[in-house]
Amino acid sequence: MSDPSRTLRRLLTAFAAVTVALTVAGCGGSESPEKSAAPSEPAAVAPSFPVTVEHLHGSTTVDKAPERIVTIGLSDHEPVLALGYKPVGVTDWFERKPFTDWPWAKDAWGGTEPEILGLREDGVKVEKLVALKPDLIFAMYSGIQKDNYDQLSQIAPVIAQPKDHDPYAAPWQDYTLLAGKALGVEQKAKDLIQNIADRFAQVRKDNPQWGTLTAVAADSFKAGQYSAFQKGDPKSAFLADLGFQIPEEITKKAGQSNVAEFGSEGLNILEVDRLVWLTTGTEPHGRIKNDAVYKELKVAKEGRDLFLTYQDPPIGAALSFNTVLSIPYAIDQVVPLIKK
Repeated sequence: MSDPSRTLRRLLTAFAAVTVALTVAGCGGSESPEKSAAPSEPAAVAPSFPVTVEHLHGSTTVDKAPERIVTIGLSDHEPVLALGYKPVGVTDWFERKPFTDWPWAKDAWGGTEPEILGLREDGVKVEKLVALKPDLIFAMYSGIQKDNYDQLSQIAPVIAQPKDHDPYAAPWQDYTLLAGKALGVEQKAKDLIQNIADRFAQVRKDNPQWGTLTAVAADSFKAGQYSAFQKGDPKSAFLADLGFQIPEEITKKAGQSNVAEFGSEGLNILEVDRLVWLTTGTEPHGRIKNDAVYKELKVAKEGRDLFLTYQDPPIGAALSFNTVLSIPYAIDQVVPLIKK
């Protein structure tokens, strides 16, 4: 699970075949799917409309409070949920069932199950999206290209990724604020951002020594192949918010990607003060630990590496999402583990 930009290209290819005629016809007469989530619920703070928001592909005007929101970005549903709306359709990143059972999001969903538009690897099913008849589409954490954006805009207003950032590299604050503006509750978004900023500030105050240490989040889903997440990626950004320094060497090697990729011979790039591995199950844990090159790293010999999984407890998933909704859970779980 190392590179959303690579796998999302598969997701977005599903949209390439969508024509204006198809989308217009679909919005007018498609039948609803057998399982459909309830309409989105408005936020407690009275929203203000109309609103116009700017993003990478221009600007989008939302005339009134949306009732049927669809999110195609891998984590877009979480800031939407935090702001008081329940999407009727989502993209499934980790194939967790039920989709709404993440510990940090369960209460916000309140038992409502959205339509799964597609899995991370397989791509969004356009006919499902059209059948949901959305009145607002979020494509923030998706890397959506301009032609796909234009096609989706024939279905409903689309909120693309924030400006001035590479795909998947915008700070969580930018996604939250962009969603807040689009939903007419900008002040609520700012309040949520400030609450988490205060929590991070307290962690840094309690652990001032972390400010002098380097840290990085890494992944390996195939033997002999490794990924280190650059500072703009949500996972390393979380470590930076805790106070750690993300090595510039990794960010430079990643370039415009969210990860730097290398084989066993390049593992020395992970010689940092704190190394956080995000893995699926226990198999990668043993495989990484048994890599002959990895065994010789000081960070491994001295036990300064931490392995987090995407399963139960899903701490790795909380870091991967790194949203206004998942961050409080991640702080509660990760800080004690790093201290140990």
